[in-house]
Amino acid sequence: MSNVVVLDNGGGFIKAGQGGERNPAVVIPNCLYRPLTSKKFLHPTTTFSSSPDDLTSAAIRRPIDRGYLINPDLQRDIWSHLFTSLLHVTPSSSSLLLTEPLFSLPSIQRSTDELVFEDFGFSSLVVADSPSLVHLYETSCRPCGLVSEAQCSLVVDCGFSFSQAAPVFQNITLNYGVKRIDLGGKALTNYLKELVTYRAINVMDETLLMDDVKEKLCFVSLDVERDLQFARKHGKDNLFRCTYVLPDGVTHTKGYVKDPEAAKRHLALTDGASSSEAIETKNETDQLGVMDKTAERKRVDLTKNEFDLTNERFLVPEMIFQPADLGMNEAGLAECIVRAVNACHPYLHPVLYQSIILTGGSTLFPRFVERLEKDLRPLVPDDYQVNITTQEDPILGVWRGGSLLASSPDYELMRVTKAEYEELGSARCRRRFFC
Repeated sequence: MSNVVVLDNGGGFIKAGQGGERNPAVVIPNCLYRPLTSKKFLHPTTTFSSSPDDLTSAAIRRPIDRGYLINPDLQRDIWSHLFTSLLHVTPSSSSLLLTEPLFSLPSIQRSTDELVFEDFGFSSLVVADSPSLVHLYETSCRPCGLVSEAQCSLVVDCGFSFSQAAPVFQNITLNYGVKRIDLGGKALTNYLKELVTYRAINVMDETLLMDDVKEKLCFVSLDVERDLQFARKHGKDNLFRCTYVLPDGVTHTKGYVKDPEAAKRHLALTDGASSSEAIETKNETDQLGVMDKTAERKRVDLTKNEFDLTNERFLVPEMIFQPADLGMNEAGLAECIVRAVNACHPYLHPVLYQSIILTGGSTLFPRFVERLEKDLRPLVPDDYQVNITTQEDPILGVWRGGSLLASSPDYELMRVTKAEYEELGSARCRRRFFC
């Protein structure tokens, strides 16, 4: 097929474009939003970070929850805007490659097929899962690497709705080895909202704003106990304290970090550094002019609403690694990886540990890889090597794999045409995708 629309339909963002291209033509939030100044829900045409609208207390409606489609009517509305106004494609003369989470219920699969074939009238459809597409893209990027030679990898996807570890063998996801945690970017944002609301100011209705706070200020701690001690300090001895200024709707419609340089002081801490060493490192960074702004930061501007963050910055991403410490009945990410590997044949264990691929937006937190390797190493046998690979762009990795598949000869063999769907039905056609 020369005209293939590749659609990575994530819970947070939709990535869409033509097969064979390196990057998607469109990346938009998978939702409708309603600003306070509007009485109806609107379609996002850009990411919220580049939107000119004032999105303070904006209401959001999402068609996907926990990774699965729960509102087909809302998804139809979003796709219609996407195909007509943004991509400018004609579905009847196009094929669709669509990503879908593993273990989707048959009822959800039928609703998706009805959207594709009956509502939009695409000529054919291919459904693929994210881990296999990430594996495909990595093998193409590193043709001489271990993933390509062994045709085996462990894809760790930390996305908007959930996190999962999925073993892939010869471009096929081994479903019996997939382990999932119901923790993703959405849960992290909600937890950050609760912490800030309890300690500073009510932001429970500010989902988009707190997403921005999370992406700009949160990081992964390499030593939680040490960092908690630093977070208790006052004044300039606190390496983590930073201020986020809320939009006022007049001079600025976006929130921003008051002192970006001060917000980066935590990067001076190294793994295993003692308190005295950390203070010495802090003093070195202070000499670069960071602390020259102390007096300016202490001035109180009553015209602005702002709040300080300290240990919230690393306690929020800590959910992924130690959810039990926060009262959640979930395994941490390192334990999830070990369980996924142990579910596979023992011959695959050393290869899987050496070919861990990270993808998903939640892996973009600073020091995510170092912390995962630190937690994983004690759980892995000593004679196994652990090698964690990060993608060039964890958010677009799945779409790029789909773009490669859409331009490969195998695509013709995988696709289900509209005529086959009408003759055989959804259930029988689905067998072709995951055989």
